[in-house]
This record gives sequence, C-alpha cells and structure tokens, in this order.
Amino acid sequence: MAGMTMTEKILAKHSGRDRVDPGENVWVNVDVLMTHDVCGPGTIGIFHEKFGRNAKVWDKDRVVIIPDHYIFTADEKCHRNVQTLRDFVTEQGLKYYYDPEFVKMTPDMPSPYKDPTKTNYKGVCHKALPEEGHIRPGEILLGTDSHTCTAGAFGQIATGVGNSDAAFVLGTGKTWLKVPPTMKFMFRGQIPPYLTAKDLILAVIGEIGVDGATYRAMYFGGDGVNSLTLEDRMTLTNMAIEAGGKSGICDVDEKTLEYVRARSNRPNWEVVTDDKDAKFITEHEWDLSTMEPMVAKPHSPDNKDTAYNCRSVVVDRAYIGSCTGGKITDMIMAANILKGNNVKVKTFVVPGSTEVHADMKRLNLRGEAKSPSEKSIEEVLLDAGCLVGPSGCSACLGGPVDTFGRLQSTETCISTTNRNFPGRMGSTKSAVYLASPLTVAASALTGKITDPREYVSEPIETGSAGVR
Repeated sequence: MAGMTMTEKILAKHSGRDRVDPGENVWVNVDVLMTHDVCGPGTIGIFHEKFGRNAKVWDKDRVVIIPDHYIFTADEKCHRNVQTLRDFVTEQGLKYYYDPEFVKMTPDMPSPYKDPTKTNYKGVCHKALPEEGHIRPGEILLGTDSHTCTAGAFGQIATGVGNSDAAFVLGTGKTWLKVPPTMKFMFRGQIPPYLTAKDLILAVIGEIGVDGATYRAMYFGGDGVNSLTLEDRMTLTNMAIEAGGKSGICDVDEKTLEYVRARSNRPNWEVVTDDKDAKFITEHEWDLSTMEPMVAKPHSPDNKDTAYNCRSVVVDRAYIGSCTGGKITDMIMAANILKGNNVKVKTFVVPGSTEVHADMKRLNLRGEAKSPSEKSIEEVLLDAGCLVGPSGCSACLGGPVDTFGRLQSTETCISTTNRNFPGRMGSTKSAVYLASPLTVAASALTGKITDPREYVSEPIETGSAGVR
C-alpha cells in the first residue's frame, strides 16, 4: 500500500482515520474559518436561516473575520456590509475581528488610517491571517475567498469555500471534503536574482492551464522552493486556484517554524511531511537556471510568455499590490529597481496589509530597520513617482468606481495581481498583463513591458522583512 502525501495525512488526521485515499469523501474537523466583507454577510444570512436566529457559532475562538475588499470607498452598500460584520461579531462575542474603525455608515469616503500601527484594520485577509497568528502547519483553514489557498505555504490545507459551506462550518465546525490527488511541482537550483515566485507559478499555470489542477492539491518542492523567502512561497500557493487547484502546499522548514513560533495564537501544531513512497498523480520539474521572467498576457493567467518576448507591448499603468504581490518582500524587490529613477507611467502601490505598510515606513531597501540617514521603502517609491495607497484589496477585484488604482477605461496595465480576466481590475475594455514585482517595476520605468534583467543582476537582500 502506497504512502500518503501531506494533504492526505492532514485529512486523515482531521477525519479521525488512519489513512485516506484520493477520491474518498470524508467528514473533517476544521481548525479555522475565515470570512470577509464581501462574502461574510451572505454567510451570516445562511447561518441564521439554517441554524436559527439565536444560534451560536461552534467555536468563537476559531472564527476570524477580516474586512479587506471594499473598504476605501464611498459606496454605502460596502459600508453596510462592514456594519453587518460588526453586528454579528458583537452578537457572537467573536474574539478575532479586525475592524476598519474609520468606515462609518455615511455616504462619505472613509478617511484612512494615518498610522498603520494604530488601527484595528489589518488589510488583505490572506496576509493578515499568518501575521495575526491564525496559520499553523498541519491544520485545515477554510475561507470564503478563493485565494485562501495562500496559507498552504505554511504546510497546511487551506482552501476557499462558498457561503453555504462556510455557514455550515460556522454552526458545526465540520465539513465534507473529497480527498484530492496531489500534483508534484519540483524546482531545481537556487532562485536567480531576476526571478521571483511569480515567475515560477506563471510558468506552472502556463504549462498545465487554468483547469490543469482542477480539484487537485498542488505540492511545490525542491531546492528552488527552499531558496525562496517564506513570503514568496505564499505567492506559489496563492495562485494554485488560478490552475483550478483545490489547494497548494509547501514543505515546512526552519523559515516556516521561526515565523509560526513567533506569531501563533495557539501553542501546539503538527508538522506533516510526505511519506517517502507517497503517490502523486503527476510530476513536473523545472530548472531555475534556465527560466526567464514570465508574464501572463490578457485575458487569462495561463496565456504565458516571457517578458522579453513582450518587450514591444506599451503599458500606461503599473500596479504593485494584492495578496499575490503586495507583501513586504515584493515591495523591496520593486523599490530596489525604482530607487533613483522616475516612473514613466502612472504606478499604483498598495500594501498587502497594515503591517506591510508599517514595514514600508520603517525598513530600508535591505529589509532592515533604516538609519536616520537612509530612506524608507515607501520614501523610495514616492520619490520615484509612485502613488502609494492604504492597505487593502483595492483594484485587484475592480471594485466601486472610486477604488484606488481601478482601471476605468481602455488602459493597458502590468500588475502583480493574480487574475487578468476581462473586467477583473475594473473596466472590461482594459487589458492586464500579470508579472512579478521586478518586471512590473522595470516596466513602470520604461512604459513598456521590460525584462527585469535590464535592471537587476545581483541578489536583492530582504533581511528580516516578512519574518520579524
């Protein structure tokens, strides 16, 4: 009998079984349920409808609510969604709610936080979850957002669910899952200075297609993945859903453990590894020394090409942000290219969380606390002509017309976000090219898609950024 993969072993443990096999359906106990301002109100409505108006959630310490999508807007419907979350949190006595206290029930644009360290608001849920200690190896996280799979970088099962499934978990702490087969993606060699995990995952999706991993777990391994920062691994697992994946997962190493030990709000967890004779449904391999900076052309994440091949494409907008490309190491990558230069096109920068924003203000370009004589990451970006907005999802999901960075017309944008379907970032007439923060920053300087090898040849140090 073949051994089990990490995903299978986690599902076996959480279903109280010695083993599970792909294709089986099992009841599992859920460790954490997350919802936000877009899907939270719908989930709450179904919970009340099915369990009763006075029902209580199964465990008030395992429900996490993080408003993040439509925060900085004058849209009253968006404000109402936040108020619905507040009412539910009060009713249930929930411990983990990160309120954008500056959002009021008025038709006005909220005045955002002046200091990212002095607000209850946290920014994008997928970045805030690990920052606030809700992510641990060996656990099961469900969230009402397709990019919940981001947390698989920490060696856990993390996947998105719909409002009905989330409402059931709210009431019971359980869900019914089919055990997915696991696809194996191996990366050989050390990450070159001109590549990031965004290039790796665009290569994967470009090879297998947006439906190539449908209801499968995607395991990312090899010395190439080990050479990535923990934050960059989050980019790999974040975009597993762009290939149709049920989840993405990485091995747990000392980088993972250092982060989780410092932040977890629970003391115990179990590190899970693949059995040596674990069975994978497919295996793919890349040599990082031969990989080039990648882009995904409109209008699909699998429409891959190299940045070099797209060098004649003129862009009039650049966007650096989102759960995929708004982490502090992403900001360091972009800032190191932009330092001392001026952007040629309008360039929007959106920190992935308020912690990222705070780090942008306190860290230098090496990812360490800046000295009085040094410029911060944010200062370098502002000096280059970037427009830096408050933390949140912002234009990644389009949003209301007053959303920061939203595409309003026929813009051609190069972006660190995760999807480039028509209308994803706003206007259906716009065109979005997906790329790494290095490629986006280089392109912002030239006004056309630019291979970052024109600007970077030596490793960019990130120091303690994204770790402490």
